Amino acid sequence: MKPPFPSSSSAVLRKARFSPFLFTLLAFIFFVAILYGEDFMCILGQLEPIPGRAISRPVKKREKLPFAIGKSEEGCDIFSGRWVKDELTRPLYEESECPYIQPQLTCQEYGRPDTEYQKWRWQPHGCDLPSFNATLMLETLKGKRMMFVGDSLNRGQCVSMICLLHRLIPEDEKSMETYNNDALTVFRLKNYNATIEFYWAPFLLESNSDNAIVHRISDRIVKKGSINKHGKHWKGVDILVFNTYLWWMTGLEMKILKGSFEDDDKEIIKVSTEDAYRMAMRSMLRWVRKNMDRKKTRVFFTSMSPTHGKSIDWGGKPGENCYNQTTLIEDLNYWGSDSRKSIMKVIGEVFSKSKIPITFLNITQLSSYRKDAHTSIYKKQWNPLTPEQLANPVSYADCVHWCLPGLQDTWNELLFAKLFYP
Repeated sequence: MKPPFPSSSSAVLRKARFSPFLFTLLAFIFFVAILYGEDFMCILGQLEPIPGRAISRPVKKREKLPFAIGKSEEGCDIFSGRWVKDELTRPLYEESECPYIQPQLTCQEYGRPDTEYQKWRWQPHGCDLPSFNATLMLETLKGKRMMFVGDSLNRGQCVSMICLLHRLIPEDEKSMETYNNDALTVFRLKNYNATIEFYWAPFLLESNSDNAIVHRISDRIVKKGSINKHGKHWKGVDILVFNTYLWWMTGLEMKILKGSFEDDDKEIIKVSTEDAYRMAMRSMLRWVRKNMDRKKTRVFFTSMSPTHGKSIDWGGKPGENCYNQTTLIEDLNYWGSDSRKSIMKVIGEVFSKSKIPITFLNITQLSSYRKDAHTSIYKKQWNPLTPEQLANPVSYADCVHWCLPGLQDTWNELLFAKLFYP
């Protein structure tokens, strides 16, 4: 008689039998584990890669920046290079052709005898700067607002941009107007439904120098945490270009107001200029994070514009400055005493810790070579010059601002490159 159930030993033997398919699958898995096991472990971060063997890793696609149509050459630093003479393509426009240049910058009109300062082109090391394409810029600005925010140097860059574009706009399709006691200047491109604007805010924060007309105040005070005072006028802008530097250079310390300028008893503290500047940079970044759409807008920050007030900095005679200078500084390592490296360090420190996408336009070094490009004495003088000043032009030469056309057109070529080929 057969037992009602199979014995336990015979059941185990039957269960242990492998089908040919299962055996083949296990053998294949074992073979792959032996051959590529270390690679799998490396991907999991448990071992170092095997030298000589390439490993495929998932790469996170970099987010495309708004307005970008390409990218810069690999390893190309467009801010590192040299100036080359170019009499074929420079200047990019004539002073007399652009009626929007303010009289503080029209050097030819006010008697500058040479035009050589207009004929230099910036050449990056090992690569080329994209040519400024006015048509592309205008098409990109359709239905958009572009705004420059800062001091008179940023106003100069704004006017340069207008001069680079306005020739393509019919006379009856463009206009320029000012608002809020000249705090806001708006150039309208009517057929493009676009504007190029300048907003006066020399500290970005609220200050006692916010009057765009009357602001020559030696005892400068900046209000802490007050960027929204001006920032409300920047909302809705598509391309925003900030600058702030020169107005902070009043000494080693800055006065910071903790309350309101309307308070009878004002609480004012003194901090180092670097700490005050750091406060402004952080406020700017917070404002950008809260108010700018990173998928639709671009924000730029232009570094400090150098001055040339001491000729001994470049080996000149003591007591001289940019007056009568017609040549460039050839020392590629030149850095003037008027340009504070500590401020550049603050910018680098604050920006490096931020995840907010702001494009840095590092114009400081390349502009440092251009002691020839300042307005010097060739500008409108708002106050009559004294006999002593007339006898000594060095005493009233403007070694801060730049003639147009000139250096600031290059700043906009760099802006163009970073906008379309980041």
